[in-house]
Amino acid sequence: MTVEAVEALLAAQRYVADRPVAMAVHLAMHLGKPLLLEGQTGIGKTELAKVLAAALGTELIRLQCYEGLDASMALYEWNFPKQVLRIRLEEHSGKSPSEKESLIFSQPFLLERPLLRALTRPQAPVLLIDEVDRSDEEFEALLLEFLSDFQLTIPELGTIQAQQRPIVILTSNRTRELGEALRRRCLYLWMDYPSLEQELAIVRARVPQVEEKLAFAAVRLVQRLREMQLEKAPGVAETLEWLQGLMLLGAGELTPQLVQETLGLLVKSREDLLRLRGAAVESLLEGI
Repeated sequence: MTVEAVEALLAAQRYVADRPVAMAVHLAMHLGKPLLLEGQTGIGKTELAKVLAAALGTELIRLQCYEGLDASMALYEWNFPKQVLRIRLEEHSGKSPSEKESLIFSQPFLLERPLLRALTRPQAPVLLIDEVDRSDEEFEALLLEFLSDFQLTIPELGTIQAQQRPIVILTSNRTRELGEALRRRCLYLWMDYPSLEQELAIVRARVPQVEEKLAFAAVRLVQRLREMQLEKAPGVAETLEWLQGLMLLGAGELTPQLVQETLGLLVKSREDLLRLRGAAVESLLEGI
């Protein structure tokens, strides 16, 4: 599959990908390496994994990272209640302790979590390890064997290797710096806010029913908001949600009152809302 084919594949799912994004996906797929996406929130990192899975007609397996994430939630755990029940059923079976042990520590009693599930699918899935920067360094170390060899070791069962190597996409919002060992195992792409033209193309693809005049004005205003150094600048996701809200209200053009009343779709903190009162909104609308 060529880079142009990847662009077309994503475009068919209404995902507007520029050349660097398509190239990164192309290389990750053909080299069999994980792709690490970094950038601001709401610019399409997670969406890229979802769209890629849909475009390839394969399963999306998502591991949402958070502080305290451990092996039992990411890799596997044993179904303890089921094991206890089976032990009770086997009390008078005449089997030896070792036979009973090998029985309850077998595949039917194994609960597959996202990383293990990604290895056991007959068709290569897309594995999304989302917001990996929110996990601990201990979990990051746990990922290294998986990302190096696409295998996991379960003491009771041995080493499980991927039936089909998954397409792995990791996302990071840079809440903390990731370790060098993890970075070396990945292809890397920084995803920035799109230009005015790129964002308009995204709007046309994802909200095709919006009038061109309203779309242009909304995108111009969002682009100006990003220049204000807000606590949380609006991403592309907020642009799309705002336009959907404006259409729901039957808006044909932007007015200071309308923008003020719908700012909750764009900014996500009290401090940012206070900064954008009255004259600030009127200033943003000048020339639009």
